[in-house]
Amino acid sequence: MSMEAFFETYGTFATVVLIVLGIIAILCLLRAILGPTPADRIVAINMLGTLTMSMIAVLLVKLREGYLADICLIYALISFLAVIVLCKVYVGAYLTRKKIKEARKNGNA
Repeated sequence: MSMEAFFETYGTFATVVLIVLGIIAILCLLRAILGPTPADRIVAINMLGTLTMSMIAVLLVKLREGYLADICLIYALISFLAVIVLCKVYVGAYLTRKKIKEARKNGNA
C-alpha cells in the first residue's frame, strides 16, 4: 500500500468521523433545546463543547494545521467556563425558588 493511498483512505475516514460527530452534535443541540430539565440542558451544552473540540482535533490531524491545536485548547477553556457559569446560574435560581416555596409554606409571603 502506497503512502498516497494511505492518506486518501485516512482522509475519507476523517471525513466520516466528522459527519458522525456533526450528527451527534445536532442531537445534543436538540437535547439542549428540548430539556426537559435544566440539568439535561447543561449536560447537553457540555457535550456540545466536547464534540466541538473533538471535531477541531480531527480537522487538526486531517488538514495538518498546527494552529488548530491552539484553537482547540482555547475552546476547551471557554467551554469549561461556560458550563461553570451555567451551573452557578442554575444553582442560584434553584435556591431562590426553594426560598420562595419555603416562605409561601410558612405563610411569610
